Amino acid sequence: MRTGLPLTTPLSAVRNLGILAHVDAGKTTVTERFLYLTGSTHKRGEVHDGTTVTDFDPQERDRGITIFAAAVTCAWDGHRINLIDTPGHVDFADEVERSLRVLDGAIAVFDAVAGVEPQSESVWRQADRYGVPRIAFVNKLDRTGADLDTAGASIRERLHPAPLVVQLPIGTEAGFTGVVDLLRMRALVWTDGEDTAEELPVPEDLLEEARRRRRLLEEAVAELHPGALEEFYDGSALSAETLRTALRDLTRTGEGVVVLCGSAYRNRGIEPLLDAVVAYLPSPSDVPPVRGTYDGGEQERAADPQLPFAALAFKVSATATGRLTYLRIYSGTIEKGDTVWDPGARRTERIGRILRVQADRHERLDRAVAGDIVAVIGLKSARAGSTLCAPDAPLVLEPPTVADPVVSVAVEARRSTDTDRLTSALARLAEEDPSLTVRTDGETGQTVLSGMGELHLEVAVEKIRQATGVEVNVGRPRVAYRETVVRGVSGMVFRHVKQDGGAGQFAHIVLDVEPLDGPGFEFRSAVVGGRVPQEYVRSVEAGCRDALTEGPIGGFPVTGLRVTLTDGATHVKDSSEQAFRTAGRLGLREALRACTTVLLEPVVEVTVTVPEDAVGGVLGDLAARRGRVTGSTARTGSATVTATVPLAELFGYATRLRSRTQGRGTFTARPTGYAPAPGAVTVR
Repeated sequence: MRTGLPLTTPLSAVRNLGILAHVDAGKTTVTERFLYLTGSTHKRGEVHDGTTVTDFDPQERDRGITIFAAAVTCAWDGHRINLIDTPGHVDFADEVERSLRVLDGAIAVFDAVAGVEPQSESVWRQADRYGVPRIAFVNKLDRTGADLDTAGASIRERLHPAPLVVQLPIGTEAGFTGVVDLLRMRALVWTDGEDTAEELPVPEDLLEEARRRRRLLEEAVAELHPGALEEFYDGSALSAETLRTALRDLTRTGEGVVVLCGSAYRNRGIEPLLDAVVAYLPSPSDVPPVRGTYDGGEQERAADPQLPFAALAFKVSATATGRLTYLRIYSGTIEKGDTVWDPGARRTERIGRILRVQADRHERLDRAVAGDIVAVIGLKSARAGSTLCAPDAPLVLEPPTVADPVVSVAVEARRSTDTDRLTSALARLAEEDPSLTVRTDGETGQTVLSGMGELHLEVAVEKIRQATGVEVNVGRPRVAYRETVVRGVSGMVFRHVKQDGGAGQFAHIVLDVEPLDGPGFEFRSAVVGGRVPQEYVRSVEAGCRDALTEGPIGGFPVTGLRVTLTDGATHVKDSSEQAFRTAGRLGLREALRACTTVLLEPVVEVTVTVPEDAVGGVLGDLAARRGRVTGSTARTGSATVTATVPLAELFGYATRLRSRTQGRGTFTARPTGYAPAPGAVTVR
């Protein structure tokens, strides 16, 4: 085991990476094997036994899935690996988003039987948005039906980078015992009961196939890498060192993805995967300087402990030891007791303690430097997405995006005496998880909790029960509808005149409203001759945005429209920014009532895997739920159906699917946007 770290780790020997995958592909098991092989733990934890390090929350152990991103640190071959095990369920995609924002690299884990699954594709696209380099690990090669080539083809077809397979499996399915390293042309074989691989010559029966695959790898790399292409033309082959350098470069640019394979559960293929992390994924010093803004100017901060301090808070957690704020430090150094500046809250904070996090265990540190991922205690205002920086060198970093909630439930304390405790618990939940929102319904007075799905809300409510002991009544889930314009109006005139003593209010505007191709809101001004001053134009836009909160059909938010201010008039004394903002709000509301509008409902892509004999019943049930089947594939003994279904029709679907398939059916769902709801149209 190549474990252990020097007292001080150079920046080039640090790797900040995440484990990404579809639910049940084996992310947490890979993380456990990393910790075991690097000596961080002395016993292999198992998901099914509830003994894993990173799935330490009682709900994670009960459900057998990762719910909360967990950070751990281990050492391999003189390198420190800061690792984040992320959730695979679509309801917790926001947790993945916040983690990816602060990572330098990632391992994408794929099931060798299923290949690229829906949530695998979703997290891959999330990583694309942040430009995170990745390597791929095809897991569960010991399963019946496992096929490395099929999994590699699905990476090319669905994710589009060139899969650069650097290993050849030795044995198939239950007989999988090792791999051939195509760079060194050596075999690595694992024996049951042994933790490390034995290095052997390539077996005679695989030698020809290994040479063929090495040649295919060289050709694929030469096509993508100019330096490798030059050597390939000169000698019709590539050296192992050239291959390694080219693979590292292609991983950084995202043009190719290095593909390794193994079986994490049986501890096969993990050592080469750790070697690949060190060889191909970047260190903090390899990634471009982080960019930030302040007072309208853009700044860069390189990963240098000597530069002014800058860090991004990506996770907040309330624990028995206090409020933990997880930080990725991009530049500078902090020590216990230091004062930092939160530009978002415009206040200073004091660092009480610095902790190296090992899931739910913590090790105290005296200092942390650029490239570190640590937790700190003592911050009061910082939230997920907050920037912390040196007070004399302010900087605001781009926060991770937060998805809009799609499902809501009404919650109330079962006992009236617990209402205040519930309110505090909900506020703390929303602080820890920005994808959860809490509001009070103005009409009913109910407290409404909104999130990314049924499971997301179920986990949140259960967390309140476990943490506070408050019994909570939960209403039926409701989806977040939207309204949009399908036929607009032109020349909508609105005059706002108010005179009740003293200075009056006067604003005259003319609006055109039309549909926008896609979601969102766009405002334009076509006023000529200065008939509406620019400061009043901005006020009209602000008023229009105020009007978007309630549409004419059911009071739902309005999206997908363009508003153009075409004309207007002012009064010498009575016109003001407030008057034009009021005119914008009331004028757009009146215009919307004159438009043809439609109600939009959230839709999701559902992937259902069922036994062959249950396909007919599942298709009928999807049709009854207004589902539209978009694809179907068959494998031995099972079938996978893909359909687009309104989210409102999926409540309770898990129970229904289990009953129709005798518990053998599974499904996943991911949001795909909004679609018109049947019959919900206003025509004027």
